[in-house]
Amino acid sequence: MSEEEAGHRERTLYGRRRGKKLRDGQQSLLETLLPRLAVAIPPEPQKIDLAGLFGGTLPAGGVWLEVGFGAGEHLVWQARAHPDVGLIGCEPYINGVAKCLAHIEREGVTNVRLLVDDAMLVMKALPDASLSRAFVLFPDPWPKTRHHKRRFVQRANLDVLARLLKPGAELRLATDDPSYLPWMIEHACTHASFEWLAERPADWRTRPDDWPPTRYETKRIAGVPHFLRFRRR
Repeated sequence: MSEEEAGHRERTLYGRRRGKKLRDGQQSLLETLLPRLAVAIPPEPQKIDLAGLFGGTLPAGGVWLEVGFGAGEHLVWQARAHPDVGLIGCEPYINGVAKCLAHIEREGVTNVRLLVDDAMLVMKALPDASLSRAFVLFPDPWPKTRHHKRRFVQRANLDVLARLLKPGAELRLATDDPSYLPWMIEHACTHASFEWLAERPADWRTRPDDWPPTRYETKRIAGVPHFLRFRRR
């Protein structure tokens, strides 16, 4: 296998990259705003220069990562609520990226950077212990047993997140899929690097105040949302 073929397999994504045709305004944002916010992945073994990514200085509140930000509602809300934090959002679905860019422009936030590709590319290129928080919210549940290997919450990905999160940093997971919930709990709770912060059922059944709902959640397509918080040991 050539290096090019190996790299292609490493970046394999399941699911759609593009939906219906973008409106003119959305296409314009992709051409004008996205290049100013895009995360460049350096060649190995170099790591992303986080200070350079956020204007030359590391954000005082740290750097947060959201894996699969959908339409960007949660990502932009967090950016507006935490202007001292630098947020990196990863999303391969171009229609969602276009919606996120519209949110960014409307809210006027300047502390968001985007990768329109597989989040693993960013995760592989980030320095160790560089993240103060990470979000994996409502990832595709891949409910069929033969597709469980496609779920993002796997031991290997949790190993990478453990390497990237600072001690005491928070990992937030969420799902509304009844089959994915016990999977998430089992994989994260049995990982030696993470401590589940829930003390009673209400802690994972009730939305935290700083965890805004998205349009997807309100539809309750799969079921009732559950909110899991873990601390990096």
